[in-house]
Amino acid sequence: MQFIDEATILVEAGKGGPGCLSFRREKYVARGGPDGGDGGTGGDVVLVADPDLNTLVDFRYQPRYRGGNGQPGSGRNKTGADGETRMVRVPVGTSVIDDETMETLGDLTEPGQTLPVARGGRHGLGNARFKSSTNRAPRKTTPGEPGEVRRLRLQLKLLADVGLLGMPNAGKSTLISAVSAARPKVADYPFTTLVPSLGVVAVDYQTSFVMADIPGLIAGAAAGAGLGVQFLRHLSRTRTLLHLVDAAPVDGSDPLENARLILGELSAYSPALASRKIWLALTKADLLDAEQLQALQREFRREYPDRPLFVISSVTGAGIQSLVNALAEEVSAIRQRLAEEPAFAEAEAQLEKAIADDVLANASQRRGAGAASEDAATQDVAVVDVREDQ
Repeated sequence: MQFIDEATILVEAGKGGPGCLSFRREKYVARGGPDGGDGGTGGDVVLVADPDLNTLVDFRYQPRYRGGNGQPGSGRNKTGADGETRMVRVPVGTSVIDDETMETLGDLTEPGQTLPVARGGRHGLGNARFKSSTNRAPRKTTPGEPGEVRRLRLQLKLLADVGLLGMPNAGKSTLISAVSAARPKVADYPFTTLVPSLGVVAVDYQTSFVMADIPGLIAGAAAGAGLGVQFLRHLSRTRTLLHLVDAAPVDGSDPLENARLILGELSAYSPALASRKIWLALTKADLLDAEQLQALQREFRREYPDRPLFVISSVTGAGIQSLVNALAEEVSAIRQRLAEEPAFAEAEAQLEKAIADDVLANASQRRGAGAASEDAATQDVAVVDVREDQ
């Protein structure tokens, strides 16, 4: 199956049915009077979040959706049937944006959540509506009104508890494959990861959390360089960012400078997203001796004293379990605070809105500058199996 995380669709609500011009004509009923009924209301177009979907690929082949038209009214004051509402299934985590005004219409973040995106046209009135003491035989009716027509941009943002951040070949895909059932491609060349992937990390039979991996970032990523910027919005719904830093880069670069570069690109892309809690993990620790590793840890603790720092090796497994346990505790604590502390939940909601605004502003800027075409944003890529190990 293809993984498509952005799509443009046209939605057209049904038009209202026209009112009926009719007069009652029955034997032994003189001057029966007007009895034309109203038309039916046009059908809406409604998006509904479906947990069984994980890609927007269907909208590439079916980009137009219409609500049913209202039926005409008829004699004997019979109202026409309303048009059928068109229910359009989208993945959970889909943001809906008006493609013309770039206004965010809503976010579908819960299974079964619905969002009306096009209202059906108002029904027409039959001539019985216009009867009065001075006009007992009206011949006036009104036609139904057309339904709303909108071009929508759908953006899928993966829902995850922990988001992985780092340069290409920092070990993100290796880590997620080591701690979950996700099997992204792992190789020794830059930009091995071409698509975001999710993995369910099971700590024990009662505790688990979702981890998201996106393509690596490089210098200039916030301006459109590389691949990661196309998928940075997938980190916008994560509440904890895990920044992986290669402790022994093959190009001989300084790990601390690499960390500064990535964090700078993140801030340039979304200052609100960069204000999230960020954890640090030095990867590939098996390539350094103990003295080199300790010196590197001192540098990072001096530069980022308030950030949790872990040293791991996905090859040997060193430090992996400690990192997973700590992340699980963090995720559980956040979930508990969201449920029990209204002030914390409100602050999180405001931060999420600020991040969404930054993501939308960045997309609008890149779209206006022509940095990325719609075709590039909806390229064919492979979906990753994220089922938990049984």
